[in-house]
Amino acid sequence: MKFETPATQNPIDQLKVVGQPLDRVEGRLKTTGQAPYAYERRDSPVADAAYGHIIGAGIAKGRITGMHLEAARAAPGVLAIVTAENAGPLDKGKMNTVRLLGGPEVDHYHQAVALVVAETFEQARDAAGLVRIDYAPAEGAYDLAAARDSAEKVDQSASATGDFAGAFAAAPVQFDATYTTPDQTHAMMEPHASVAFWEEDRVTVWTSSQMIAWGASDLAKTLRLPREKVRLISPYIGGGFGGKLFLRADALLAALGARAAGRAVKVALPRPLMINNTTHRPATIQRIRIGADPQGRITAIGHESWSGDQKDGGPETAVDQTRLLYAGANRLTQLRLAVLDLPEGNSMRAPGEAPGLMALEIAIDEMAEKLGLDPVEFRIRNDTQEDPNQPGRRFSQRQLVECLRLGAERFGWDRRRAPGQARDGRWLTGLGVAAAFRNNMVTKSGARVRLDAQGLVTVETDMTDIGTGSYTIIAQTAAEMMGVGIERVTVKLGDSSFPVSAGSGGQWGANSATAGVYAACVKLREAVAQRLGVNSADAVFEGGDIRSGNRRVALAEAAGADGLVAEDSIEFGDLDKQYQQSTFGAHFVELAVDAATGETRLRRMLAVCAAGRILNPKTARSQVIGAMTMGVGAALMEELAVDTRQGAFINHDLALYEVPVHADVPHQEVIFLDEVDPISSPMKAKGVGELGLCGVAAAIANAAYNATGIRLRDYPLTLDKHLDRLPALA
Repeated sequence: MKFETPATQNPIDQLKVVGQPLDRVEGRLKTTGQAPYAYERRDSPVADAAYGHIIGAGIAKGRITGMHLEAARAAPGVLAIVTAENAGPLDKGKMNTVRLLGGPEVDHYHQAVALVVAETFEQARDAAGLVRIDYAPAEGAYDLAAARDSAEKVDQSASATGDFAGAFAAAPVQFDATYTTPDQTHAMMEPHASVAFWEEDRVTVWTSSQMIAWGASDLAKTLRLPREKVRLISPYIGGGFGGKLFLRADALLAALGARAAGRAVKVALPRPLMINNTTHRPATIQRIRIGADPQGRITAIGHESWSGDQKDGGPETAVDQTRLLYAGANRLTQLRLAVLDLPEGNSMRAPGEAPGLMALEIAIDEMAEKLGLDPVEFRIRNDTQEDPNQPGRRFSQRQLVECLRLGAERFGWDRRRAPGQARDGRWLTGLGVAAAFRNNMVTKSGARVRLDAQGLVTVETDMTDIGTGSYTIIAQTAAEMMGVGIERVTVKLGDSSFPVSAGSGGQWGANSATAGVYAACVKLREAVAQRLGVNSADAVFEGGDIRSGNRRVALAEAAGADGLVAEDSIEFGDLDKQYQQSTFGAHFVELAVDAATGETRLRRMLAVCAAGRILNPKTARSQVIGAMTMGVGAALMEELAVDTRQGAFINHDLALYEVPVHADVPHQEVIFLDEVDPISSPMKAKGVGELGLCGVAAAIANAAYNATGIRLRDYPLTLDKHLDRLPALA
């Protein structure tokens, strides 16, 4: 199905099932431990799986000069040891920046260099400890600040409108500041884990992957196999946040280990290995310049960002939102990339906008203060209904002003005091705000839908559910389209033998994947109507029947003994070129800072979101409050500490890499504006899971400034950064 013109009235608009706050259809399986995650597969043919233990490189850059494997090979239970020397010819996946199995060259610390396979996990781990590796270390670059001057411009990232330099120099009110965000890790609950099994020259891998088609293609490429020889299965995923978008070492080495051992092998990355072995969100240095007239209208806005990655990697796109969020005739954005020998930098929830808004939305508050304007009013005053880089190209929907105004009213923004003026005993209290922005991306997505002789509907698609609710909203979509209750729908996900879907990433999954199911259901409706000899355009599907005029036939009868099957994909035209498609929101925060200790405690959080049709308010709210919680971590505690001598993240476990816990998270409220966007898809929906993160950290930073009167520009906002400047206790 081609989606080339704005959506008109369609069966989804009935909202009998879609749009309802239904419970997760797989929730009982997960809460009772019956949903098998990758490492937990115990059925045939992996019931007797052996265990693989990965050995990570002990240096960050250099070369392996010798591997002493004799003691490990002689250890009890050892079945095989895989290294780059004996693994056979390997390629590098299209989506991978560096090789997943290193040797003899080492690209980064804890890059996998060997796998020990044994009968039990303990035997594999103990034998791995007997392997001795000789290295010739080489000098590397591990410090972004030190490499800033050598960073090169990323040409395709540059964007300039008007005369930024001239307009900024002439602006009556100017602001120029630099902000930093640290390296961060995904810290999902389920580690990277896989079980692999070979049948002759075909390999099946049960894994934890957000993007099945990407993973299967890259595993085939790496193993130099035809794509049809590789099958990936990933029905349940314990979180990913972008860390499981691409093929990782667990899947590759499980496949290599299984081939070497001649039986199924399971591999999981231990948490201390995972953080340096896989990807992370890169640190940034961001310079923001804003010029405005005395009335608070932005006349010039510039945003430059520096980040680092391996030599074939890419930048953190922290300037994305600045191109579109506020008006201003004269604009400049630019990315610069330094070559660093740290582990690969790549996508983490809301790449680009999340760290970019951490800086931009502080700068907007600082400029508002310089102008003597309320921060909410300054944002409203600089709203735009068209792409500021392409005048005349309008947003498909843009309710940022409505989000700000409703949020301010609900949150009690009018009670906000001047910085450092509100107290509650020993606590300094403050309110903060930030705009939320995330682009609405759409991508081709397919599905297969079956109708059987019992009138039951089954959906098959390689879409994944990473805890987001994909099972549920896909079931709701099929139920709405086919006119059955959701209990009559079965959803099968995460198998590369199914039609290729959008996958889970970039906030495109829900909208695109359900649109793909919609397309397949349209074709199935046509097949049902054709079998009955009626016009599908006039047919009504409801209550498990199809009705046309005075004729009413049960879907089970229409399906017949053999049932009916339909398959289709949604393919998007150029509406995204005609209109700018984005999601918007506003975050409000109240917090308190202990005047004696500098400790920060959140008290309230509110998110107001405008993100198209909300397919399931319950699962969408869950996504947003989870994102808000991640924003708390980004603001107050999350930071990968870089050992710039050894080239490693030294706090590579959840004991030292701090994430928010229940005690850190206050009352959270989420409001969804009533919005549909027919430009986006037949579902008239958008994504919301990443929008909920974008801007949260800046709202917290702005609230902390309002509480203390101390402006911090370097994340995370730990107490040591303001403790010596806090006002004296009364």
